[in-house]
Amino acid sequence: MDLADTFGRVATDLRVSLTDRCNLRCTYCMPAEGLPWLPSERMLTDDEIVRLVGVAVRLLGVTEVRLTGGEPTLRPGLADLVGRIAALRPRPKLSLTTNGLSLARLAAPLRAAGLDRVNVSLDTLDPVRFAQITRRDRLGDVLAGLRAAAASGLAPVKVNSVLLRGVNDDEAPSLLRWSLAEGYELRFIEQMPLDAQHGWRRSTMVTAGETLAALGAAVTLRPLPGRGSAPAELFEVDGGPGRVGVIGSVSAPFCAACDRVRLTADGQVRNCLFAREESDLRTALRAGADDEQLAQLWQAAVRGKHAGHGIDEVAFRQPDRPMSAIGG
Repeated sequence: MDLADTFGRVATDLRVSLTDRCNLRCTYCMPAEGLPWLPSERMLTDDEIVRLVGVAVRLLGVTEVRLTGGEPTLRPGLADLVGRIAALRPRPKLSLTTNGLSLARLAAPLRAAGLDRVNVSLDTLDPVRFAQITRRDRLGDVLAGLRAAAASGLAPVKVNSVLLRGVNDDEAPSLLRWSLAEGYELRFIEQMPLDAQHGWRRSTMVTAGETLAALGAAVTLRPLPGRGSAPAELFEVDGGPGRVGVIGSVSAPFCAACDRVRLTADGQVRNCLFAREESDLRTALRAGADDEQLAQLWQAAVRGKHAGHGIDEVAFRQPDRPMSAIGG
């Protein structure tokens, strides 16, 4: 059994949202006052998450699991949950996407529990800009978290950056130089139409092409082959070994090679960040479905995956859930 769609793609990379809550209020994600959180009774329990991830890796061919949010480090008992997922057989590669605020405290126990690596979101190295973007004065905590992640053996440590026009779009070269000096792998990601306010506009988005032009004016970039299903186009910097990635989710979509599927914190399968449809696994799980039945429901959900995200289509509408409630 596998998670194949009607376009010949097979999902092997599972993104699991552990919570829709976050302790930042990034301007491109949610309003300053935050959002209504999912009620606790709708959230999957740890046992339910482990059960569904187990179905995915044992019966459906999933080989990589990424824990996301909201902010996943807000989930109580995260290290125990990581340990239970790492104990599954066959063992999936296990990573975490985080804002880094809690990594100084959690990096070592998460690594000990079985976490392989982390992606940390960081859009600027300027404390004033950081507070402007995130509405929190916490840059020092993120930098400390990155250092702790590297020291604990989580490798590679990847940094995800979104450039915002008129805010931090002049920082691409400095972010790259800093990442290379620290030994982190930097990824620039185009701002996507996933904000709760539905204020995204293509005209104000900093494109992957613009980012590459800014980087190319400061360093020598050489495209690296073998991208496969990875979302980032990778470039060797100044002859290597340093690398940088650019993810053109909007301007240069990679839908044809997508191998990802998402499980929300309330037990819904999503085939795409921009999907407006979801498939409910939680109800069947709580009604007593066995693993084979859950696997069949999951397969049926993935078979309905669209060919692409459709952002360029006239009828495109943002999904009702913002990024914080989907998971990256």
